[in-house]
Amino acid sequence: MQPFSWQAEPPLLDIRQLSRSFREGGRVHRVLDRLDARIASGERVAIMGRSGSGKSTLLNLISGIDRADHGAVHIDGVEVTALGEPARTLHRRAHIGFVYQFFNLIPTLDVVENVRLVLDLNGVRGAAARARSLAALTAVGLAERSHSAVEDLSGGEQQRVAIARALAANPHMLMFDEPTSALDPETVGEVLSTMRDLAREGRTMLVVTHEMRFAAEVGTRMIFMDQGKIVEEGKPRDLLARPQTERAQRFLQTIHAG
Repeated sequence: MQPFSWQAEPPLLDIRQLSRSFREGGRVHRVLDRLDARIASGERVAIMGRSGSGKSTLLNLISGIDRADHGAVHIDGVEVTALGEPARTLHRRAHIGFVYQFFNLIPTLDVVENVRLVLDLNGVRGAAARARSLAALTAVGLAERSHSAVEDLSGGEQQRVAIARALAANPHMLMFDEPTSALDPETVGEVLSTMRDLAREGRTMLVVTHEMRFAAEVGTRMIFMDQGKIVEEGKPRDLLARPQTERAQRFLQTIHAG
């Protein structure tokens, strides 16, 4: 089964035969196993699967945080997997906005300084950096907190600052790795609302999530991963309502039970 069909135009993201293994004790554990995927500009892809299925590793390889053992990742025709570490870092800063589970904000910087940091690293400074940072904070509804200390924000607000930081460089793609899993239940909604707004803008989004309602409402495509492979894919509502594989059925039953 081909996880993703070719688009009429070249895909924004083209992944071929991607593999990654880690050594644990005296054994080698294959986290990704010759995975193929193709994603077009503007798609919003929800990625689901049990813990250890390779979801976060996949995002790390796409973004260049980690390096594959085998295979290739192309983003807009650039083979990210062929770049050295400094070049991968520069490519990620310029083209990918990454939102992590635990915010990764710097506590000694205020809100706008946290957002502006990625622009400073990209060589955008002064008035231009400030304007873009404030525009990103406005987009997530936090312009009025621009000079607040990070520690004075709720968890949901901190994650929205992290989203603003990802937006500031105007990336080709936004990637979210379980963006609500570290939040209190009452703050999950504000983060998901911000992500819905971004989806309405037509942004390309890859979202590792267990939020099934969000995936059904916002996603244009869903993939289910297990043991380092894509074992099922389709429109989110269809996959959630009628999973075809036993592994996907068991996983979704577990999520419903939780």
